[in-house]
Amino acid sequence: MTTICFIDTETTSLRHDRRAWEIGLIVRRPGHDDAEHSWFIDAGDLDLGNADPFALSIGKFYQRHPQYRPKYRPGLGDHQGCLKGEAEALREVEALTRGAHLVGAVVNFDADVLSARMRAHGICPSWHYHLQDFETLIIGYLRGRGEQIPDLPWRSDDLSRLIGVEPPGNDERHTALGDARWAARVWDTVIGQ
Repeated sequence: MTTICFIDTETTSLRHDRRAWEIGLIVRRPGHDDAEHSWFIDAGDLDLGNADPFALSIGKFYQRHPQYRPKYRPGLGDHQGCLKGEAEALREVEALTRGAHLVGAVVNFDADVLSARMRAHGICPSWHYHLQDFETLIIGYLRGRGEQIPDLPWRSDDLSRLIGVEPPGNDERHTALGDARWAARVWDTVIGQ
């Protein structure tokens, strides 16, 4: 069995020049317990002047990013996730994902933003090129069981419920680590551990 990384990002926009402001990663290596990792990217590296306010609101940027939360005090460790500069965080992500298969909801979105920003910092993304999107995994699973396939466009929440996996609740939804955990639950239901 190869290493699998369940991944999600929260980004500044949906455009090709977006930046990830939060990265969540669960690394599953054969014979090891899952290891969870979470990073917030330092606001100075985010190009917020080019951000989309709607995209920021999806992940609750102003409520959750440690440098924008109302009670933020540097160095107190009062936030989930590690605050790092973009290049440093991406070097860590590359090391953890090297050779691994990425799994997530619309995982190409996450791979694209991370790849573009890694390359901007002279880092070569080295995960396996076969990305595993959990929506298509669910559709194949349902088809294999002879079940009705919903019409396009598919909604991740609806598909997840069709296999008995409840999407993250409001506190965890559209948090990078919360959505990575959701991808792991879907994978375990469809593929098994």
